Parts: sequence; C-alpha cells; structure tokens
Amino acid sequence: MKLLKAFWKRFSSPSKAAVGIVLFMGFMGGLLFWGAFNTGMEATNTEEFCSGCHAPIVKEIQETIHYSNRSGVRAICSDCHVPHNWTDKIVRKVQASKELFAHYVTKTIDTEEKFKERSAHLAEREWHRMKENNSQECRNCHEFDYMDFSEQGPRSAKQHSTALASGEKTCVDCHKGIAHKLPDMSGIEGW
Repeated sequence: MKLLKAFWKRFSSPSKAAVGIVLFMGFMGGLLFWGAFNTGMEATNTEEFCSGCHAPIVKEIQETIHYSNRSGVRAICSDCHVPHNWTDKIVRKVQASKELFAHYVTKTIDTEEKFKERSAHLAEREWHRMKENNSQECRNCHEFDYMDFSEQGPRSAKQHSTALASGEKTCVDCHKGIAHKLPDMSGIEGW
C-alpha cells in the first residue's frame, strides 16, 4: 500500500522537468503531425496523384488552353477541383476519398471504359459543386473586376457584363467542357 501511495504522490505532483519534457514531446509531436499532414495534402494535389485514377481526364486536359497557351500560365487538376480556402479544401479532400474508394475498392471507375460510362454523372456532380460555390475555383485565377471586355468577343462581353455581373449565372453555367471533353449532354439544361 505504501508503494501505491508513493507512486500516486509522485504521479500527482510531477517534477518541473517531467512537465517540461511532456510539453516538449507534445509540441514536437504536434509539429511532426502538422508537417506530415501538410505533406500529405500537397502530395494529393499533384497531377501525378490525380492521374493515378483519372488518367483519361488528365490526358484530355493536355489538349486545352488551360494546359498550354501563349502566356505560359498552366492550371493543374487541383487548381480547379480543390478549393484554395483551407476549410473547404479539407471538406473536398474528404469527399474525394470516395473517388479513391470507387477506384480501388468497388472498382466502379477503375478502367477507362467504366470511367467514361460514369463521366456524365461525375461531370454533373462537379458542375453542381462549382455552381453551389459560385465557381470559386475559376475565380481564383479569373477575376471579374479585371476582365477587359474590349478584348472579348461581343457575345462573351455581353454575357460577362450582364449575367455574370448580376450573379444570375456563374462561370460553370457557360463554360462546361472548357478543360474536359463533354459527356453526352442530352438532358442537361441549356444544351
């Protein structure tokens, strides 16, 4: 019993050195966790990672203006499909984990043929997400306030200065397929 009381006394009033060591270990553990977490987040934002499951889509984008253009500005998958805001990014990463599950576990999109079969559903889901967030990923690079309507065609200038300016429409309403081949669009509003 004395041994138990002695242990409890020592345990309930630790030395300053023990408290310092525990705090230091907690701090270092937090740093290691945060570093590993951010490294993982960045690794899953690369084109190489995305092409592991979405190879046909990554191949498609290489034929678009977002991949190669006169200005040399290039968008990668995460620029358009992962929000830049931290909390929204975490939510999107959790949602995207279903895609990994569909590719590796249920195998519903593990071949190019299966992926193409589901492309209309996947595209509609992504368009809906972008419509809900007012095409924020587009706006990360394309700022409405800095659009030069004199450099745009008459139709584009009219749409941008009216429907986009009023909030009636958002980028994805008109620019579906800007970076990817469109799936079968029958039954899609406005097409």
